[in-house]
Amino acid sequence: MAGDGIEEGLESASSPLLPGEKSTSSSATRNQHYITPVLVCSTLVALCGSFTYGCSVGYSSPAESGIMEDLGLSVSAYSFFGSIVTIGGMVGAILSGKMADLVGRRGTMWACQIICMAGWLAIAFAKKAWCLDIGRFLVGVAIGILTYVVPVYISEITPKNLRGRFTSANQLLVCCGFAVTYFVGSIVSWRALSLIATIPSILQIVCLFFVPESPRWLAKLGRQKEFEASLQRLRGIESDISEEAVDIRDAIEILKQTSAETRTLELFQRRYAYVIIVGEGLILLQTFGGNSAVSYYLGTIFAKANVSTSSGPIIFALLQIPTSIATVLLMDSFGRRTLLMVSATTSCLCLFLVGLSFCFQESHNLKELTPILTLVGILVFDLAWKTTKNPELFLQKKFKTHLYINQHKFILEYLY
Repeated sequence: MAGDGIEEGLESASSPLLPGEKSTSSSATRNQHYITPVLVCSTLVALCGSFTYGCSVGYSSPAESGIMEDLGLSVSAYSFFGSIVTIGGMVGAILSGKMADLVGRRGTMWACQIICMAGWLAIAFAKKAWCLDIGRFLVGVAIGILTYVVPVYISEITPKNLRGRFTSANQLLVCCGFAVTYFVGSIVSWRALSLIATIPSILQIVCLFFVPESPRWLAKLGRQKEFEASLQRLRGIESDISEEAVDIRDAIEILKQTSAETRTLELFQRRYAYVIIVGEGLILLQTFGGNSAVSYYLGTIFAKANVSTSSGPIIFALLQIPTSIATVLLMDSFGRRTLLMVSATTSCLCLFLVGLSFCFQESHNLKELTPILTLVGILVFDLAWKTTKNPELFLQKKFKTHLYINQHKFILEYLY
């Protein structure tokens, strides 16, 4: 079932203890594991999917002028090309859980990168607008699945004491892909950029043959020998995996029992109305927060604001990685609610500042301020938006574990 795969991934990523799961200092000490080469390599291979996602988000802006000029697209035609990736993403999000359960985490990533590479090649060799749109749609389907399966795979292969650090690399690699695409896109043509975007896909397709499958997925299917072999390979030959293996089996059994007892409809009980409205409202409103428009049309915004179309996007790209690191540090230092309030207010003020800067173009005395205010507004907006990327974490503090799992499944499948 799709729900089972989603539940396992979320439980292993960051959920509180499951009902009946015991936590003692002695067992925590026994479950301490160290970083092994296989664990690092497996994580890096999975993160190629995150890098691919970043490339797809960052592609539209640097490619805009070239595509419109070469293929003679109108603004509306290019807008459709830029936005169709989200339609593909919704399709991929709905398929992600069932696909990951059916063919495994590794097989899902492999299939997604085949689809993604086909999409990039369709864009690179497109002669007509419909070929561009098909390629963009395929990329969207692939990243819709990858955004689910990559963090789930990483959380399922890492031990508890290292899980937070490893899963945080997911967002960092998304920003790296975004930054590299912006930077390279200012140097090469849009067709060359599409071909370059296939590199992480090819790399992951090849390397997936050499990394182990998720132990949790194998255990769920009852493939005990493969489960223990995969876990042993990830933890090292000399490591004692007996305690962790028992914990994984127990957690899977509890999840199966919980899944049988609960349904998504339980989320609509009156006692959860406040949390549902606030939590889903935060996610839904964030979707209309303007980040996608800024990312997809950054080059056009800078051009109309008289910001250098070569240096502006490069500055924006170079700040992606440090701002992502700063975001992680801020999340650890402040409460979720405080951070959400400050970030939402800052985002609103920054977009207002950008809009105001365009109004200054009508004034002879103030029009010189437009480039500076636009650049500052966009950069600060991007930093503020990154700190509000996970409003669903608010819900994790309010729900019981099993209801939070079903709630997050609801978000993934219907509010992508």
